Amino acid sequence: MPARRRIPAARAREAVRAWASDPAAADRSATALAVRGALEELAARVPGSSVEVRVPPFGVAQCVEGPRHTRGTPPNVVETDAATWLALVTGSLGWDDALARGLVSASGQRAALGEHLPLFPSAPS
Repeated sequence: MPARRRIPAARAREAVRAWASDPAAADRSATALAVRGALEELAARVPGSSVEVRVPPFGVAQCVEGPRHTRGTPPNVVETDAATWLALVTGSLGWDDALARGLVSASGQRAALGEHLPLFPSAPS
């Protein structure tokens, strides 16, 4: 069953573009909308429940096909802050670079999301 979208895809793209045009000027609600919209977009494009992507305090999504996880800490977890997540989503930061710089924590065999990012590469950075 695909993830339920709360934010329409067009609204998610708009929120990410607005954030990317001036990250320093984005308030908490604008950042939250962009993060949540991008998480929903990832879950829609890469359905599944074997990887949990966490962007505290704004949201979490499950994605990537594979074994379903139902209790406790999932075996495949990606966690980062909002600015890093949105930089990955827009393509202004690459997955490998984020890992090398310690901006993303990724554990588990399926936690490599580099092939699925960026989600909105046309968004200005």
